[in-house]
Amino acid sequence: MTVTPGILLDLRIANMRRKMRSKMRQVNTKVLIVLISSFASVAFSEDFKTVNGKEYKDATIIRVEPDGIVVKTKSGITKVYFAELSKEIQERFHYDQQKAGAYSATQAANYTAYQKQQQDAQRERDDAAAKNNAILAEQEAAKNRTQALQARYDELQKQEDDLLRQIGEAKQPGPAYYGGKNNRTLLHHPNPQKSHLPLLQSHLSDVRRERTEVRKQLEKAQR
Repeated sequence: MTVTPGILLDLRIANMRRKMRSKMRQVNTKVLIVLISSFASVAFSEDFKTVNGKEYKDATIIRVEPDGIVVKTKSGITKVYFAELSKEIQERFHYDQQKAGAYSATQAANYTAYQKQQQDAQRERDDAAAKNNAILAEQEAAKNRTQALQARYDELQKQEDDLLRQIGEAKQPGPAYYGGKNNRTLLHHPNPQKSHLPLLQSHLSDVRRERTEVRKQLEKAQR
């Protein structure tokens, strides 16, 4: 049997139309499912009362979990466990004690793991903060040591300059006067500071020795 080009084209068009109708049905089904889910999620408000007499007025169910329902009231969002509710409500939501226990155990384990993770993270932050504080404290201590060494070095330099001045003065001759024959010879009285020269020179040696040591420490601290 020979198929003409026109018939072949019609067959192709018919096949494309069937595929389009099938896709439209699939899309409409998905849209319908989404709409049903959306309408189902917009639950109406109702009152719940626990077996202990606690009431939840105008509560909207926002989530159903194996071990209870999460409701929203004027006071906020609360979870009410099926164990606290009547048998009627338990049956309404297909409460299964075994599944609820397994779910609660999983939630508890997840919460414990989450707490441990948070504690570990906090401990790491605390350790990092402690190390950072220790570094800052060491830097501050090093800065203070450097400043103290610099102050001591400056003080020793002043002491050295003062000692050199005193030694220079002690080496000078005493007050001049004229004596000898005809009172024309220039003479000098003894310098009273000359007797201090050994002590001054010994002190100068100590100051210079300490200043040298302080300079070494200062150079090391400034590296």
